[in-house]
Amino acid sequence: MLIRRLSEGPLGPSFAALALLGYSALAVWGAPEGSRTFQGVLIDKECSPKAETRMVADPSPHLEGGMLWAYTHTRKCLLMPACQRSGYGVFAYDITKFLAFDAAGNQKALALIGSTQKQDDMRVEVTGEVQGDKIKVTSLKLLP
Repeated sequence: MLIRRLSEGPLGPSFAALALLGYSALAVWGAPEGSRTFQGVLIDKECSPKAETRMVADPSPHLEGGMLWAYTHTRKCLLMPACQRSGYGVFAYDITKFLAFDAAGNQKALALIGSTQKQDDMRVEVTGEVQGDKIKVTSLKLLP
């Protein structure tokens, strides 16, 4: 009803569409931040841009990256010096974005990586307080 009234107003349908987009963004990103639990793939900050879905034009248009790339991320890469130095985070399923860990979360991630025999499939569940694009980690565990 609000959108219909906005579209009939002086600014017309464009304003209504913009208002709807704004309300949607507020619902997704503007929710009160607090302790939340996410499932996703453990990756390092150095490699996290590769997990973002993007359109590549050369040689023919296609998509690259995304969750499929994140799944292929290996323990070996997570333990490389540059990747360790960059810190860790989770590429979360439900919000399809990378959340960087705080210092304590990086320590938990390093301990988790060191304690597992898994070489890939680093799916995790992380709980913590979301602060923008970062998460203050309270718990971190590998998923079976």
